[in-house]
Amino acid sequence: MEQRHFAVLVVGAGASGLGAAIRLGQAGVDDLAVLEKADALGGTWRDNTYPGCACDVPSALYSYSFAPNPGWTRAFAGQAEIRAYLADTASRFGVTSKIRYGIEVTRAQWTGSVWELETTRGPYTARILVAGTGPWHEPLIPDLPGLADFPGEVFHSARWNHDYDLAGKRVAVIGTGASAVQFVPRIVPEVGRLHLFQRTAQWVLPKPDHPVPGVERFLLRRFPALQRALRGAEYGAMETLGFGFRHPWLLRQVQKIGLAHLRLAVRDPALRRALTPDYTLGCKRLLMSNTYYPSLTRSHVDVHPTAVRSVSGSRVIGADGSVSEVDAIIFGTGFHILDMPVSSRVFDADGRSLDDHWKGSPQAYAGTTVAGFPNLYLLLGPSLGTGHSSAFMILEAQLRHTVSAVTRTLGSGWGSVSVRASAQEAFNAEVQAALPGTVYQSGGCSSYYTDVNGRNSFSWPFSTGRLRSRVGSFDESDYEIGRVHAVSGD
Repeated sequence: MEQRHFAVLVVGAGASGLGAAIRLGQAGVDDLAVLEKADALGGTWRDNTYPGCACDVPSALYSYSFAPNPGWTRAFAGQAEIRAYLADTASRFGVTSKIRYGIEVTRAQWTGSVWELETTRGPYTARILVAGTGPWHEPLIPDLPGLADFPGEVFHSARWNHDYDLAGKRVAVIGTGASAVQFVPRIVPEVGRLHLFQRTAQWVLPKPDHPVPGVERFLLRRFPALQRALRGAEYGAMETLGFGFRHPWLLRQVQKIGLAHLRLAVRDPALRRALTPDYTLGCKRLLMSNTYYPSLTRSHVDVHPTAVRSVSGSRVIGADGSVSEVDAIIFGTGFHILDMPVSSRVFDADGRSLDDHWKGSPQAYAGTTVAGFPNLYLLLGPSLGTGHSSAFMILEAQLRHTVSAVTRTLGSGWGSVSVRASAQEAFNAEVQAALPGTVYQSGGCSSYYTDVNGRNSFSWPFSTGRLRSRVGSFDESDYEIGRVHAVSGD
């Protein structure tokens, strides 16, 4: 008979969920399963297959510290290689057998003693729930008037239609963020005409990407200390940039690199003006590309420095009144970051969802636990985002916190562990008090870091060292511990 109750259920088999399963397994938690709605692991690196999809953090940093990969073939790894790394790591650490595919969690509610889950494959229960669904999961498509009646092809970059032939087509790309910067240069040589709608000019720095020579990969495999040194050097370089995020005047010096990069690639003064940002670098997600600017200078590319107002038939109409006749629309408009779908599916004992608690402004203690939701751990939760470091670093800090709490719960026979509302409020007050001095708040832009209430619920305003220390420790005094029951009762 199929097991339906577990000590721990992990939702999602991306980098977060796999990391949780590995670390919990290493800590002796065997009564565990990972529920994955898709038919394969990989999360965002499974879903995003658009042309040019790659990491924008150095490869040496974009991996679990406990599973370094000396075999990266590029300084900034591509999508297929990252997904292969995740699959290989899951296999090497023995968690592949823990994954149950094709199971989507539609509702999870705390009953006072267990989490009851409704899924597309029937009910499950667990003492502890770990949500590894991540914020880069559900594509955000703007609600444009007339879009539903567009007669051509429409898709989001995270749901790329590889069966649609772009050759010779008139294509509108809406959005100029991290994904568009990567895929636009790849499709420009194919399309007949490209209309790029840019609501806000982005800072784009040169990308120090290059193939990693075979001899270097051999040495990294042969001498692990070299790989640790490389990881440390790249961490130090990114932390230097992170210091600027907390002292924005320094970033205005880095902007000179961005302006020189733009000036060298774009000779047309009008196009250069359209592509020049009017805010401090770092206020939005930092972008890097060596090919984006040159691709926009091609004669069959039109840059529209405007938002899109509507779609009328096969015409895309800009807020400035411009009209473009197109065969296809590709959205590079990002994801539901702060209104992530999981928050509408997770409920407390009174039937109130995370959405009901948050009211548009996500809050958690250490970005990981939420008052009123015992035995729940959110990975890559609110207020932990940085503009410069690797998501793996954030994740591993949370995993130290989570694994410590979970093993104490199971080992001590605690019924529930719930963060105190006062601890959560103090943590978030500390974060919010520090944000105004950072570029995220003072840089003069609007970004996905800001929620519907105008509050920055995404960014971490301190160093990553402080994040590892603050988030990585489980302090029992910050939690209310439920009644003790017999450990053998499970």
